[in-house]
Amino acid sequence: MTRATLLTITAPAVGAADAAPSGSLGFAAADPDAPQVLLTDLGLTRGDGVFETISVVDAHPQALEPHLLRLAHSAALLDLAEPDLAVWRLAVLSGIEAFHLEHGHNRELYAKLILTRGAEGTGQPSGWVYVADAEDFGPARRGIRVVTLDRGYRHDVAETSPWLLAGAKTLSYATNRAALREAARRGADDVVFVSSDGFALEGPTSNVIVLDGHTVRTPQTDQGILAGTTQASVFEFFEQQGFRTSYERIPADALTRADALWLVSSVRQAAPVTHLDGQEFPVDAPLSDALNEFLLSRTS
Repeated sequence: MTRATLLTITAPAVGAADAAPSGSLGFAAADPDAPQVLLTDLGLTRGDGVFETISVVDAHPQALEPHLLRLAHSAALLDLAEPDLAVWRLAVLSGIEAFHLEHGHNRELYAKLILTRGAEGTGQPSGWVYVADAEDFGPARRGIRVVTLDRGYRHDVAETSPWLLAGAKTLSYATNRAALREAARRGADDVVFVSSDGFALEGPTSNVIVLDGHTVRTPQTDQGILAGTTQASVFEFFEQQGFRTSYERIPADALTRADALWLVSSVRQAAPVTHLDGQEFPVDAPLSDALNEFLLSRTS
């Protein structure tokens, strides 16, 4: 049985708290095993909403402020109501505290923040914060097999076609899930998307990290890539180790010449790539272990 805590956000948008009853915090505890969302909610019927998933380690929500800012950025790209970040921040902290009071301590949790356009015709956004045990990512942190898949867009899609919402963390994840199923059919664990004109982009739920000699690179975010909170921390780790870091446009075929690759994300952290499209990559286990320990020990 999943151990979880759920808070519904009663005042998810800026200004909504002004209309709430006196003393309201803008959120309320709810039963995670009971129905909570209307069937007409556009987040369900259209995938019309945004989300964030925050790693929680030893009761600390990692990179909370960057995640909140990215939630607001994604909401703006979708023309959603501006989220009241003070309400969301307090809800995350309260949800984590409530989880530990109810279920006891667990080193690794995650907090998922959902903001939707709300029930059709109401004009009222809906939101919730769900805190639960993280799965065991130990095997993935030792290595994963990856395939490249064509995303079907040019690398400059965010500039040429902003209505495609490249770079927004939306609830419309059907394509990402389909890509992961295709990876499984090919005997792999994960995916690196490639633009139709040949540039490496990102994974369905991760950023790509490339080690070339003494330089650590990642695809630059003006290619419709979601800016990664964990990726920023990965750069901090490598800079402390004396490596040069760089945001670049990376040709997909350059991945095959890399010294090492990782896919990094908020809850799984850093997963070293052992194979890319069948090509074997060496894994520096001590380096990957040190990177993951650094990521798990973040306090900001």
